[in-house]
Amino acid sequence: MLELGLVGKPNTGKTTFFNAATLANAPVAGYPFTTIDANVGVTYVRSRCPCQEFKVTCNPQNSKCVDGIRYVPVRIIDVAGLVEGAHIGRGLGNRFLDNLRMASALIHIIDAAGSSDAEGKSCPPGTHDPLKDIDFLEVEIAMWFRGLLAKDWPSFARRAKYEKLDLVKEIAQRMSGLGVKDSHVVEAFKRAAVDKSDPEKWTDDDLLRFVAELRKASKPIIIAANKSDVSEAEPNIARTKERGYIVVPTCSEAELILRRAAEKGLVNYNSGDSEFTILKPESLNEQQKKALEKITMLIKKWGSTGVQQAVDKAIYELLNLIVVYPVDDETKLTDKKGNVLPDAFWVPKGTTAREFAYIIHSDLGESFLHAIDARTNRRLGEDHELNDRDVIRIVSTKGR
Repeated sequence: MLELGLVGKPNTGKTTFFNAATLANAPVAGYPFTTIDANVGVTYVRSRCPCQEFKVTCNPQNSKCVDGIRYVPVRIIDVAGLVEGAHIGRGLGNRFLDNLRMASALIHIIDAAGSSDAEGKSCPPGTHDPLKDIDFLEVEIAMWFRGLLAKDWPSFARRAKYEKLDLVKEIAQRMSGLGVKDSHVVEAFKRAAVDKSDPEKWTDDDLLRFVAELRKASKPIIIAANKSDVSEAEPNIARTKERGYIVVPTCSEAELILRRAAEKGLVNYNSGDSEFTILKPESLNEQQKKALEKITMLIKKWGSTGVQQAVDKAIYELLNLIVVYPVDDETKLTDKKGNVLPDAFWVPKGTTAREFAYIIHSDLGESFLHAIDARTNRRLGEDHELNDRDVIRIVSTKGR
């Protein structure tokens, strides 16, 4: 399953974000290193389900459909807070970084209100600059990458040069434990402008520049500007956007309150909604009513609590993925067991019909004949690029 990592310094609301996204019960407290062991759970990304367009009742197997919105699962991991020097083991650094090895993208939870210092200790809102936290975290992760790539670098570079090895494949293999692929290495070479023909001549600056780009390609970062309900957060959110990041104002606490209230039947709310309805006002005490009033104002200001939007944007904008629905019968939209629109698959934008067949099962890819688009009934060749929300039947000499 696709994995997202939640990162940030201590006491920014990472674990509250995790609980709000997964409805887990990981411990939360207002002091550093509440999280010691990584919390792992499942959250969902929203996509319009084709069921309404086709006027059918779907029967999801690997996801869920709520009022025509398909919630497609992704794994999410909340790791211990990162402090400066993590790459050399400070704080819980080494364990923190190792837990992120297979994350496809990182959601950096920052305290946009500036109400926690560099170590994660509480301070008055507006007295700490959250942009410094963004800078140090990117440096720490780049240094982590560097430490893994630079091990025995002189001998590696010499061998690559004189044996005329494919440097892209060699580096991808060397970094495969971090989920690095050939395509990520190619992109890093393009952006870092280092001499691919002679790695022996790389300086420390060349290596650091290369790993920084390799991190961006293999583990891109989106910013969840948390504590957006605090007035001091707004100018910091604007400053962060000016840096060119994808930034989502979030209030993890508000999202968690709404989801817990929805669980208890007190409100009508689905994660990511731009509004909610109180169902049982007589069951609420004054404190709960005031909390919901504040959340109403927050949503009116930012459009949502931001938690679901941050997860959605990480998938769609950061990783550039689309959802494709495979079926065995394109007229009934069913699998072999009769389940309607049973599965939803995440694939990179630009995935071809044959590549999708391989994703489902290697046998389908190897024996691929053609695909059929359930909307148009058109036959699709192996090089046809799929679109978001396509419903596809793969035709091959071997059934799945």
